[in-house]
Amino acid sequence: MTVHKALTVAGSDSGGGAGIQADLKTFQELGVYGMSVLTALTAQNTQGVHGVFPVPPEFIAQQMDAVLSDIGTDAVKTGMLFNSIIIETVAKKLKEYNVRNYVLDPVMVAKGGAPLLVTEAVAAVKEHLLPLATVVTPNLPEAKVLTGMEKIETKEEMKEAAKLLHDWGAQHVVIKGGHGTDDIVTDLLYDGREFVELSAERFHTQHTHGTGCTFAAAIAAGLASGKNVREAVKQAKVFITAAISHPLCIGHGHGPTNHWAYRREGSNDV
Repeated sequence: MTVHKALTVAGSDSGGGAGIQADLKTFQELGVYGMSVLTALTAQNTQGVHGVFPVPPEFIAQQMDAVLSDIGTDAVKTGMLFNSIIIETVAKKLKEYNVRNYVLDPVMVAKGGAPLLVTEAVAAVKEHLLPLATVVTPNLPEAKVLTGMEKIETKEEMKEAAKLLHDWGAQHVVIKGGHGTDDIVTDLLYDGREFVELSAERFHTQHTHGTGCTFAAAIAAGLASGKNVREAVKQAKVFITAAISHPLCIGHGHGPTNHWAYRREGSNDV
């Protein structure tokens, strides 16, 4: 029996909707053995982030050594990395263990507006992580910060942003369109040669906490399972669309997505 494995290097969400909790749920639903390295603890629920406690970089490195030197992994996904020291630590370990199938989710701001990446760390993401990324998955605000573009609203502007991020080292770029206003949400995948559009109906709901984490984790799970990037991204798009369209409706704010919806959708038991 072949066991496909994926590692998430990210922050913890005590509310369970985002971060390593969302990633591990996604890995499990897609048939991948999940492992985790914590970069920060958050006191968090559907109403916001109430506290952040970064993990010391030395212990992050120790966690990565423990997992990668023994169990190994078929894919790595990074989420909340918080500051430049943590980013440099993670990048060093990704290179040391020659990690392939690396999905970079450039987490910057929580749904409620709390910063999850300090401003000075943006340059570190571009310098140390983009050149290692198999796939980078910014939403529109994150793409603006990374590229320095004044606005990214049209399809042509999304393409321009994707080209910049590819030029700076990412092998594949997915510019997510969820922050747009159209009734159809279109994500744009770019591999340096051609663009692929992935579209789905927009569901008007406040229960979207953890969508970015979940989408990137689903890509990592697909890559870990042996899918190519286009196949993995397409599966992730279907996975996150199901998760959003069957909300759990828990909490009093931005509720989490439904991580078991993809598996249960066919049985109508969602």
